[in-house]
Formats: sequence, C-alpha cells, structure tokens
Amino acid sequence: MHLKIIGSAAGGGFPQWNCNYALSRAVRENRPGFQPRTQSSLAASANGTGWVLFNASPDIRQQIAATPELQPSPQGPLRATPIRAVVLTNADVDHIAGLLSLRERQPFAIYATDRVLHVLETNSIFNVLDHSIVERRRLPLSERTDILDAGGKPTGIAIETFAVPGKVALFLEDEAKADKGFGTQEGDTIGVRIGAEDTAETAFYIPGCARIDHPLKERIAGAACLFFDGTVYHDDEMIRAGVGAKTGARMGHLHIAGETGSMRMLEDLPIGRRIYVHINNTNPILDDASAEHAAVRAGGWEVAYDGMEIRL
Repeated sequence: MHLKIIGSAAGGGFPQWNCNYALSRAVRENRPGFQPRTQSSLAASANGTGWVLFNASPDIRQQIAATPELQPSPQGPLRATPIRAVVLTNADVDHIAGLLSLRERQPFAIYATDRVLHVLETNSIFNVLDHSIVERRRLPLSERTDILDAGGKPTGIAIETFAVPGKVALFLEDEAKADKGFGTQEGDTIGVRIGAEDTAETAFYIPGCARIDHPLKERIAGAACLFFDGTVYHDDEMIRAGVGAKTGARMGHLHIAGETGSMRMLEDLPIGRRIYVHINNTNPILDDASAEHAAVRAGGWEVAYDGMEIRL
C-alpha cells in the first residue's frame, strides 16, 4: 500500500493567506527550516494506478498539480483521473470544499457518514457534482468497507471507520447548544483504519480528535502507521500567539504537549510510524529548528509535510 500526504496543514494552510504571525512570515521569506504546506489530505493506492483521497481540501487543484500520481496519464483519454474515490472524515470546510473543484463531470465516488452526507445534501452548491456521475455512498461506523470506484470496481483499499471525540463543523455550530458540544453528534468526526488486500499492515488516519480515550488506544495499538491530529502544540497556542480567541479544545483538537497531550497519552502504545498531520500555522513544530520540533522527534514522532510518502 502506497500512502502519500498531499496536504499536511490545518485549515488555512501554511502560510495562511491573511496570517502575519512569525511562522507565516518565516515561510513566506523562504527561511531555512520552513516548508509551505497545503490543507489536510491523504492519498492511498493499492496498485499505484488508482487512488483514494481522504478528504478534499480547498487546495486540491494545487495538490493534484504537485502530485504526478493524481494527474491524468499522458496516454489516457482527454478527460481522465486516477482518483477513484474520496472518503470524508468530517464536514469541515477544509475537508469538503475541494469537492467543488472536482465538478467537471468526472466519475468518482464519495464516501461519508450519514451526518456528513446530510451536509452535502442540504447545501445545494454540492449539486455541481452530478449524482448520476459522482455517487455518494454511506459509510457505516465500525464496519469494514471496501472502497469501490464509480463503476463499482474494487480499488484494493478497504477501510473501517469509527467515531472519535470531536466537534461539529464550525459553520454548523448551534450556539444554543454550547454546553452540549454545539450540537455535535456521533459521526461528525471519524477516524479511519486503512488497509490493502496485499498487506496485513494497516494505517490509521485521524486528522481531527478532541480527546484520547481507552477505546481509541485499544483500536490503534499495533498499527504500522498512525497519522494523528497535530493541530496545536499547546491548547492555548492561538491565544498566546495573539491571532485568535479559541483553544484547541474549543476547536475540537487535542494539543500535543504536556501530561494530557497526545504525545504523552500515546507514548506507551506499540505503533510503527507516528506522524502528526493537520498542523496549524501557529504550531511551533513547523519550525525545524525549534525546541518543540526537537521534542516531538525525540518522542518518536514525525512532522508531516506535503509529498511525504509511506509504503506498507
């Protein structure tokens, strides 16, 4: 199985278009140790020719342009794509807006939970993806799903989805239910176990997670590779930086550092490669020379970057 990170940043990317924080300035100035990153997405292939995307970010056109594997074959027809399906892990704008860029009547399949499918159904702008060409398929929780292309042919990729602690998408928040997670329900945020027919090893893709509980730890123990939510290093990071008023917890993301952070909470689990994804533009691990970057590396973690490849 071939996995490729085509987007490693959180919403807004790195640098974010309107962000003048020190890290964004550094990457704009091409300083050593800083890499630009697009918004969160992962591509997976079992055969090297057909690909399944996990989330469709607003940067998808740029991501395809930077990824030859996702481009039409020079020997192919005049309209073609190796993208066979898109799996959505939630309804955040930075995970579904890219669907609008895939509207040129090209067959592929969309997989999502009932909650996320409802968002697509009730927002008519997504009707630019003709239902007769781009089929929307329900993802059941805690069941194996073989990912099929638009014509029903196997891609060789099989997944199992599971609910993780998270939060309803920002644009769906109900302020009247603030004390109950702003209306968050099961299926709003999921993690994905990814496997292929020709390997027993599996990867877990969890770009959004608000809390690590015992069931989650049991599920991911023994994974060959874990892609995990690395949005913020400190819970109050955006407040410290002076660029926002929300904590990581308020946004539905667990912080990395400290006794209750993901690095400590997962340190005792047998996992092959550990990779932080969905990294916010305020997170100091984006600076290769920072103490925070060194700390996650010392803890056995890698920091995702666009174009990073993993083979299982």
